[in-house]
Amino acid sequence: MKLLENLIGKVKPHFEEGGKLHQYYYGFEALETFLFVPAETSHGTHIKDGIDLKRTMFTVVIAMIPALLFGMWNVGHQHFLAMGELTALGDGLWDKFLYGAIKVLPIVVVAYGVGLGIEFLIAIIRKHPVNEGFLVSGMLIPLVMPPTIPLWMVAASTAFAVIIGKEAFGGTGMNILNVALLSRVFIFFAYPTYISGDLVWIAGDPSLFIDGFSGATPLGVAYLGGAEALANVAAHDYSLMSMIIGTVPGSIGETSAIAVGIGALILLFTGIASWRVMFSVVVGASVTALIFSAADLALFKDVPFYEHLLMGSMLFATVFMATDPVTAAQTTKGKFIYGFLIGVFGMIIRVLNPAYPEGWMLAILLMNVFAPTIDHFVVQSNIKRRVSRAL
Repeated sequence: MKLLENLIGKVKPHFEEGGKLHQYYYGFEALETFLFVPAETSHGTHIKDGIDLKRTMFTVVIAMIPALLFGMWNVGHQHFLAMGELTALGDGLWDKFLYGAIKVLPIVVVAYGVGLGIEFLIAIIRKHPVNEGFLVSGMLIPLVMPPTIPLWMVAASTAFAVIIGKEAFGGTGMNILNVALLSRVFIFFAYPTYISGDLVWIAGDPSLFIDGFSGATPLGVAYLGGAEALANVAAHDYSLMSMIIGTVPGSIGETSAIAVGIGALILLFTGIASWRVMFSVVVGASVTALIFSAADLALFKDVPFYEHLLMGSMLFATVFMATDPVTAAQTTKGKFIYGFLIGVFGMIIRVLNPAYPEGWMLAILLMNVFAPTIDHFVVQSNIKRRVSRAL
């Protein structure tokens, strides 16, 4: 580390004012601050603790590591299960993880490479520092993708999300929509067959899978046949425990409630994510699911509300997407309203939309748009109440 620091120190004068490469200073500055803590010290009465943006972003990335590691193993597990090999959970742990890592790591590398490359280029052109906001988005994008997604689609969707969803609004902290969700929604509408269906969740050649194998997710099975269909799937164990552990088909980082729960604890313990948003999303989704269960709808028939919380991307979206501090509501009361409406709309889209049995991506993006409106009315309500109290 000391050797690297000395090397950076030797080349730094070439990028500073008067150096031969001074026009590329902000690209160099981004690399330097990524590797080492900045030398500048913040001052002011508004500074309340020592955490900065980079530490915040790294903490969120660390919170996603359990989901990433489990996702790698599960990609391998689903592959070997489809092949009829190493079907027990304890069989071939290293083989499954290695196979999953080979499939998942290129997606992570492409997402980070394209996203950070665009941000470095724009920083050099606009002559401003590179912010660390994409450290989180670069990890979220792979985790919400199926393991079979082509790498060029990951690159295209990442470029779209960074340029249109972030830099067009001014960069980190200025975007009104969640960047990682924009990447997923780009693929969903541009190339829907690559991110939906039964076979996209299982890595490998489908022609080699054992006869009768289905890669359908628990959500897809429950959507068509309800609780009875979940119990009668031969190729998979779709029990409550399997969905808690995460040994089911799905997006890379979204299947394990335990891994997502570990990430949630890290974010809550460090105070980075809002418990108000998480809590209200779960309440809104649970209340809506209970209402639909009482209505005895044909879709998701007899599926209890707590299984709805474990299916699909609900928990992952609640912990890592809905709590995005840039695109979420900022007021205390607004966070409760914002989260509750995400839960309500997400469950409505999931249950009542015949074309797409999942709703959290669309629900969060919808509420991203309305978050400033929610905060506006909360603030105006507080002003009116204080004025009336003063009078």
